[in-house]
Amino acid sequence: MLNRRELLAASGGAAATAVALDALTAARAADARRQAIGFDAFTIFDPRSIVRAVDAEFPGRGEELGAAWRTKLFEYCWLRTLYRNYADFLEIADESLSVVFETAKIDLSATTRARLIEAWRQLKPWPDSAAVLQSLHKAGFRLATVSNFTPSMLNLLCENAGIAGLFEHQLSADRVQAYKPDPRAYGMAETAFRLPRHSIVFAAFGGWDAAGAKSFGLETFWVNRFNLPSERLGAQPDASGGSLADLASYVSR
Repeated sequence: MLNRRELLAASGGAAATAVALDALTAARAADARRQAIGFDAFTIFDPRSIVRAVDAEFPGRGEELGAAWRTKLFEYCWLRTLYRNYADFLEIADESLSVVFETAKIDLSATTRARLIEAWRQLKPWPDSAAVLQSLHKAGFRLATVSNFTPSMLNLLCENAGIAGLFEHQLSADRVQAYKPDPRAYGMAETAFRLPRHSIVFAAFGGWDAAGAKSFGLETFWVNRFNLPSERLGAQPDASGGSLADLASYVSR
């Protein structure tokens, strides 16, 4: 069994990585139940650059406006799914941006709007993402993103980070015209991998996403990078940790 310390060491050095991979491979063979892992994009890419992008345009107001934009954006994703009136993530990002800035009585130039929308397409990976994903891939786990992002966003972000080849599937809400936590969105992993849901681990970034995946029937690990309290939504993840290394340690058990 690969413990957490070994996984963290594996992310930092080639020799340690080889040891960690041997342990992961052995654990993988011993536990065929876990065959694939689906990742919410934010477990891999750091969303905090959106606040920095807003602050660069409106100094001192990045936290306020960035948080309001993010809240409104996901609210619109969920409401459009309920209404069955789908629009893709970048379209909703633009619509929600308009509402937030109109509410704040701030004029947005076309150039500023374009830069803020583009920030979603330029997210950077968390420092541990590439090394842990490579370890999981080499250990034989089948990997996919299961995201509300558009296909072009997922492809660009993964290409820019040099990790595109690690994923068997880039699963976007566009496929089913429904955003997480709608069951149709989680069902994309089951369909694409052609595996029963109990054979798929889902890595969630948001507590609400962890609850949604668990309610759907996926084994769920909450990558709780900000050490937030659990959501009270009637379902709890199977486990949680603060990094992808913690996820890798969990699936190696």
